[in-house]
Amino acid sequence: MSKKLESNEFPNQIIKTLSLCLLTSMLLISSLAIRADSSHADEYIPTTLITGANRGIGFEFAKQYLARGWRVIATCRKPETADDLKTLQAEYPDLLIIDKLDVRDHNQIDLLAERYNNTLIDILLNNAGISGGQREQIFGRFDYEAYNAVLETNTIGPLKMAEAFYPHVRDSQHKKIITVSSSEGSISNVFKRGGRLFFYRSSKSALNMVMVNLAYMLKDRGIIVAMVNPGATGTDFMASLAAMGFPLRKTEVAVSDMMRNIDTLTIETTGAYLSYKGKQVPW
Repeated sequence: MSKKLESNEFPNQIIKTLSLCLLTSMLLISSLAIRADSSHADEYIPTTLITGANRGIGFEFAKQYLARGWRVIATCRKPETADDLKTLQAEYPDLLIIDKLDVRDHNQIDLLAERYNNTLIDILLNNAGISGGQREQIFGRFDYEAYNAVLETNTIGPLKMAEAFYPHVRDSQHKKIITVSSSEGSISNVFKRGGRLFFYRSSKSALNMVMVNLAYMLKDRGIIVAMVNPGATGTDFMASLAAMGFPLRKTEVAVSDMMRNIDTLTIETTGAYLSYKGKQVPW
């Protein structure tokens, strides 16, 4: 009788061993799955904050950074009428945030920076800008209120943005403050193109000087500051040139070129003022 029991115990032991192995395997697989989920959850998603993102170059920046898998904070003066951004948000509900911002309103900038206090900003992208109109910039009939608006938007606004969002950029991985400038801000180019656009040109020249100063001040802190130039691009901003038949670049191409140049920037090249070809624009 005891021999019969012993013979029955053998398959029972095998079953127990197999069950134990199966349970161990299941626990291991579960552990790996949890670890994988945890790793995915901790994956760093870079963020860019873009001013003037409701149309033109700013909107295209938002589109292309979203396509890369970045988180985008797209700001503009009137989010309620930013229909293109809303459509884009429906496509990227987890990555695109639309927020209200007028870069001439410093209180608004401070409140926005406070609201995103715990958000790392890898690339602060100063894109918002105005031309000031051509009729307002005719010598002998200058509209100085328009001039103030141009300076507040194109020069002072980006500096205030850099000051307010400095901590957000400093603690990020990419650490870049990028401003969309223009070859119209090049003093050398005045001699090639003639005198015009007093407000716009001087605002961009001042902007470049402000950003170069910032670049050298922040270099030791590991923050990259640079200006990028899209070239003459087919946006609403350049409508008057388009009407005259002036050849304009496609917005998506101009932005792709600028993003490529932004990618190549390092702390060694901080302070650069790059054309869409990646070459230094003459000062």
